[in-house]
Amino acid sequence: MNTYLRWTLSFCFVLLLCIASFTLADIPAAMRFNALKESPVFQLFSFITLFGESQWYLVPGFLLFIALRKKNPFVARQGLFLFTAVAVSGIAADIIKFIAGRARPKLWFSDKLYLFDFFHTEAEWTSFPSGHSATAFSAAIVLSVYYPRWRLLFFSAAILIACSRIVLTKHYISDVLAGSFLGIASTVLLYNRYFKTRLNAVESSEI
Repeated sequence: MNTYLRWTLSFCFVLLLCIASFTLADIPAAMRFNALKESPVFQLFSFITLFGESQWYLVPGFLLFIALRKKNPFVARQGLFLFTAVAVSGIAADIIKFIAGRARPKLWFSDKLYLFDFFHTEAEWTSFPSGHSATAFSAAIVLSVYYPRWRLLFFSAAILIACSRIVLTKHYISDVLAGSFLGIASTVLLYNRYFKTRLNAVESSEI
């Protein structure tokens, strides 16, 4: 199976999951988790979700690149890859959010609004896809490339961060599925089209 067909099938599978979730699971899950707002579970996931904020990856990645681009080009390229992957997935998520204009769960709880109303910049209308999920999975892919031994840890953390958006009722399940796929797809594409050959070239030149 060639790469294009594999990605096409993956996209269609995720799209079907999002449609199924939109139809059957999004609202029931949001209502269930909304009842947990005073629980220790809510407090725990309020902490976990902080690690889905892009600055935790953008700033270190950029600083690594700036500080080590001459002394250690290989590590500098790694930093650049982390910065670029998180930035690209975040920008892509923001563009789709603006176009899709999906109401966040809070609008369902307050006004029973459950719809897409295209071209919105207001935070209440930027639910799809989840930016935290895109960031978490972008970072997990990058870190797994460098430290494959810890791959399970990185992806477990990404899953927890993505799930935190559902538990905190900041996003619906379908938002998180789409954001996670966006983070994975954009980062793998960046790696295969740009960073893989350059990282290998830099590593070879240092041997």
